[in-house]
Amino acid sequence: MLSIGVLALQGAFREHINMLERCGAKASALRLPPDPEAPLGGLDRFDGIVLPGGESTAIGRLLNVWKLMEPLRKCAFSGKPIYGSCAGLILLCRDITGPDGQPSDQPRIGALHACVRRNAFGRQIDSFETTLNIKGVADDLNAVFIRAPVITSADPDVQILAEVEAGGSSCPVAVRQEKLLATSFHPELTNDGRLHSYFLEMCR
Repeated sequence: MLSIGVLALQGAFREHINMLERCGAKASALRLPPDPEAPLGGLDRFDGIVLPGGESTAIGRLLNVWKLMEPLRKCAFSGKPIYGSCAGLILLCRDITGPDGQPSDQPRIGALHACVRRNAFGRQIDSFETTLNIKGVADDLNAVFIRAPVITSADPDVQILAEVEAGGSSCPVAVRQEKLLATSFHPELTNDGRLHSYFLEMCR
């Protein structure tokens, strides 16, 4: 059975844990400070890691406070499978801009070779659901967008799995770069486990 660590500092981590367990994995809340004597700060015990949604700036600060940022960064750059949803996507990206397009200096892991714009669709009231065709996953996956980001640019090694219309153009909202998976939306808030199953296959 695969063992998945779900970052549990803020956000919908319980929903991710429930979905992963429904898909047949052992999922554990990850919030303790790292073990300096263990490889990757002890994160080596997980087959994969999930970074949930929430407030990306707050999560980034907490990662630094709890000294988890560097172990997670080492995991990401060493090839351990990591899935980030919404705020998790933002944390994974190399470059981050605010809703106005201005660069942000907020803490990040920075392993995903892409630039992301926060709150690209507007405020909480502008949240929405839509059906997406996600390459390799499903052609009818229900996606929940809540104050969601979008990828504004990406290097050639980033595979675009799904896009939506934003600001008059088509923007990536699901991407994969080797063992990194990231989505703008929240699959854990639906009853559809196909995206989590796809991530688990990445972890095998």
